[in-house]
Amino acid sequence: MSRIIASAGIRGAHSIAKQAKEIYAKAVSEKGADCAVEFPNTGYFIPIIYSMTGIAVEKLSDFEAVFKEIDSLLPALVDDDVWLPYLGPVLDAGMATLFAEEIIEACKYLIGPNPVDDLWLGAADDIILRERGIQFVDGTAPGFAAIVGAAPDVETAVSIARKLQEKSLYVFMAANDNGTSFAEQLIEGGVQLGWDTRLVPFGRGISSAIYALGFASRAALSFGGVQPGDFRRNLLYNKNRVFAFVMALGEVTDEWYATAAGAINFGFPTIADSDIPEILPTGVCTYEHVISNIPHDEIVDKCIEVRGLKVVVSEVPIPIAYSPAFEGERIRKDDMYVEFGGKKTPAFEWFTMKSSDEVKDGLIEVIGPEIDSVKEGDALPLAIVIEASGRKMQADFEPVLERQVHTLINEGQGIWHMGQRDIIWLRISKDSQKAGFKIEHFGSILHAMYHEQYSSILDKVQIKIYTEEAKVKELLAQAKQSYASRDSRLADMSDESVDTFYSCSLCQSFAPDHICIITPERSGLCGAYSWLDGKAAYEITPTGANQPIAKGATLDAVTGKWEKVDEFISSTTQGAVESMSAYSMIVDPMTSCGCFECISAVLPSTNGIMIVDREYSEMTPSGMKFSTLAGTVGGGNQMPGFIGHSKQYIGSKKFISAEGGIKRIVWMPAALKGELKETLVKRAEEAGLNGEEFFSQIADENVGADEEQILEFISGNGHPAMEMDEMF
Repeated sequence: MSRIIASAGIRGAHSIAKQAKEIYAKAVSEKGADCAVEFPNTGYFIPIIYSMTGIAVEKLSDFEAVFKEIDSLLPALVDDDVWLPYLGPVLDAGMATLFAEEIIEACKYLIGPNPVDDLWLGAADDIILRERGIQFVDGTAPGFAAIVGAAPDVETAVSIARKLQEKSLYVFMAANDNGTSFAEQLIEGGVQLGWDTRLVPFGRGISSAIYALGFASRAALSFGGVQPGDFRRNLLYNKNRVFAFVMALGEVTDEWYATAAGAINFGFPTIADSDIPEILPTGVCTYEHVISNIPHDEIVDKCIEVRGLKVVVSEVPIPIAYSPAFEGERIRKDDMYVEFGGKKTPAFEWFTMKSSDEVKDGLIEVIGPEIDSVKEGDALPLAIVIEASGRKMQADFEPVLERQVHTLINEGQGIWHMGQRDIIWLRISKDSQKAGFKIEHFGSILHAMYHEQYSSILDKVQIKIYTEEAKVKELLAQAKQSYASRDSRLADMSDESVDTFYSCSLCQSFAPDHICIITPERSGLCGAYSWLDGKAAYEITPTGANQPIAKGATLDAVTGKWEKVDEFISSTTQGAVESMSAYSMIVDPMTSCGCFECISAVLPSTNGIMIVDREYSEMTPSGMKFSTLAGTVGGGNQMPGFIGHSKQYIGSKKFISAEGGIKRIVWMPAALKGELKETLVKRAEEAGLNGEEFFSQIADENVGADEEQILEFISGNGHPAMEMDEMF
């Protein structure tokens, strides 16, 4: 190991620890030792500290115990010519650095400067953790790059960022080099930053790098079921499942060395553009630990190689870049060349199955004006009609494949798409038009990606795009008939009408003891997979995450247990879970990974349940915030009285039907309640209640967030839960 890296890393750790003690003392002086401290709207307390030590920091004085950990980890200062034959002391210094940096950033939230402003985003809240974390689960985000410093110029910065985006990686940015930051360079280059474009600026100082490592630690706690304080499992989890690396651009300071040493603990190597000492032997990281002096036109590929990432890039025949990283890009009106739909013109998309002799594979037609015959700022009508055939294609797959249009088109750089069916809105940017993008390229994207992702069920795909208003309106009438026919067919499906359910094991890579069982009346708990999605996914990839499960003999029709389903669950969880109820939250409830949209929890004194969604960050009547509940329910745990589930499941006739179903709901956040009003009223009426009256009987945070307040409210309004049998 390099003498210089050892001495510089240890020096940097001592420097950052000193800064932490200084800002902590100032915070205590200004706010008092009992002042509450947290990263806003996040769970897991101060996450790296909590995940590595188990110390739950809730107030400033709790940092005293953390400083003891820091002091115990800090090695003595050494000179540059002192040889340390192994990494141990530097790794300890690195972990002490991360603890100290978390203290610095947490205190900034109390006494400033605020880590969040117009550019810098600070700690990712729990909603983002769930939304973005699932992309690391399903592979749409293969990893992340933590960039510290700045490129030598704006052009180089933009080039590096675009290459990382094209490989679908997230880019977390921190620190600066001689007063210039990578994020500010991207802004100057006209690049959109934020979670939506996967270019995430955390802060100007090196201490803000802990937000990237904190994200990784929270992923292990949330999705992997890693327990607080189990530092070894957390670090191994990140090494094996969260593929990340540090890209150091510019002069590497002592503090950078110390932070890089902290990242190495996670198995995240550092690749630098400057001429710094290297650590080439493998050990903690999969391959080398520190690589230096890499040219800027090679540094992205080198980072991917050293981290051992496997990145598959789709080749789409269009004149713009194509990657999932562009899916969240926004095209403002001033940046738009042409738009379609959005209540300005009629627009729709329609996927329809045809016989083989009706489809000419690769045919892409534009019937009506092309982009080069319209003026900048114009709005055109649009009909995207995808006609496909295949020996394994089924009519039930039409809506599943049609929903993919949104994602597939959005992944083009400078293309923006919203909605589905006949409520779509698309824009093409001026830059994309200048690059040569045309309306016909919508067809190029869809043809290429349908074949790449769904070749096992699709043999031929042709796309006809209409921009003549009369023809669009004529076809829209036909499409609406098709939509209505599909809806009727799906509405008649029930758990009893099928012999097969589908599993989803996407999240097992993060939560080994969890398996989703998807039925027609219970979607995947993330809300992203329905029974039809599972069926289509199995046809597409027979060895993939969605497997068919023959129900077998019914063991308990009330709680929802079947012989073959239990056998499948026991086998795929290696016996960790032996039985599951599809309709009960009391008897062997389904496990959760951490991707759930909502959590339901029993409120014993009310004889009912509360439902809280991930968007609600305040205290709930259970005495826990969503993030704390998620730590209890997630990670593959089977917790009677608690379940994670999708929003859609709340409207199912099978929603905790073993315990009485929708009648048990006594509390929900007002926003979620309002979002689901139509569903709640309809389901209540189907259950024999007055729908509007029942809706008003459900308490929300305006009534209170204390179980006694909820009991008083529902007792006074005749809530049906008060007359039902006890849940336990």
